[in-house]
Amino acid sequence: MKRTPTRGRPYTIAGIVLLALMLFPVYWMVNASLQPAGDVLRGAWFPLHPDFSGYATAVHDQGRALATSLVVALGSTVLSLALAAPAAYALALLRPRGATPVLFGILVTQMVPGIVVANALYGAYNDLGLLNSHLGLVLADSTAGVPFSTIILRSSMQGVPREIIEAARVDGAGRLRVFRSVVLPLSTNALVTAGLFSFLFAWSDFLFALTLNTTETVRPITLGIYDYVGAHSNQWNAIMATAVLAALPAAALLVVAQRHVRAGITSGAVD
Repeated sequence: MKRTPTRGRPYTIAGIVLLALMLFPVYWMVNASLQPAGDVLRGAWFPLHPDFSGYATAVHDQGRALATSLVVALGSTVLSLALAAPAAYALALLRPRGATPVLFGILVTQMVPGIVVANALYGAYNDLGLLNSHLGLVLADSTAGVPFSTIILRSSMQGVPREIIEAARVDGAGRLRVFRSVVLPLSTNALVTAGLFSFLFAWSDFLFALTLNTTETVRPITLGIYDYVGAHSNQWNAIMATAVLAALPAAALLVVAQRHVRAGITSGAVD
């Protein structure tokens, strides 16, 4: 039997150490959320006697903020995919005139600082009455999701075999039917990837939420944590419990969709 090569063991050990260092803040967040109220620096390294009162306080105080973030993130994801998928189909397969300048413009939008967009949207929202509304945050967060989703989906749709599309056209399918019944099913991985990142963009947004909300009516979880730290600095277990609850949806989605995300990023990396 061949001996296991030992040349790669130092790299493996170094990788494990780096991974442990990067995950330590996450571990400490979970550990602190299970400690009794008070100074977390005095808490044990391991929650041998976990206290879930911090989670009860977090749900009571931040439950509405979590629901607001969920509504905004889901709405932004649906809107981003609804706009990006037809746009990507047109840019990738229909090749209209001016497709190259349009694609360049989409890329340029990714370079615009968020604070510039937020300031511009504030004036427009003030005139349209969209400040302090779920719809306003959905539209604002979609400004990041739509360009990214369009780029990912276009790259994926360019890889759809032309023979399949031509066979569908020969069978009498129009462009809309080809898009709905052929291109979209073959772009499932890219759709999941684009939808996941659109959700994460909206879920983690702080700038738009802070700029476009002037009251307590619509407060996403990012603002909830921001306000919570200042108002309850002595209840670190509740603060950390809120952070854990805010991280759970993103972590769960990444675990569930990791296979699609890996395939979607790979397909979108080749133009």
